[in-house]
Amino acid sequence: MFKRIPYSNDVGLFIIRLGLGIMFILHGLPKLMGGPKLWEGLAQKGLPMLPDGFLSIVFGLAAALAEAGGGLLLILGLYYRFGCAALGVTMIVAASTKMDGVSNLYEFAKVAGWPVELAVVMIGLFIIGPGSIGFGRRSS
Repeated sequence: MFKRIPYSNDVGLFIIRLGLGIMFILHGLPKLMGGPKLWEGLAQKGLPMLPDGFLSIVFGLAAALAEAGGGLLLILGLYYRFGCAALGVTMIVAASTKMDGVSNLYEFAKVAGWPVELAVVMIGLFIIGPGSIGFGRRSS
């Protein structure tokens, strides 16, 4: 009655890459379109030791590019490990911005868990490689 579904690690990896990539793009595009004032605010929140001005704008733009561009690279499988690394670092910084309101394990999971989980996923995907579906070279 039902045909057996052929299972494939490459198809599974692509589904993960596609879903996460779309979500990162949806989070990153509004930040990219927000302009220098928003980029500076992103950097000041994530890296408060940065001085106001040009350097903060550059780091905020880098975070927005990491989300939008990294999401696209994740989907395409192109410069895949670079995209995973950029997204992983961005998520670690994002998690650090949420630690002020955390005083116990429950609050950590509720407040900072999402970016920590995504950082772990990005590390895992970095190690696994993109699989054979995409525009990048197959990673063994």
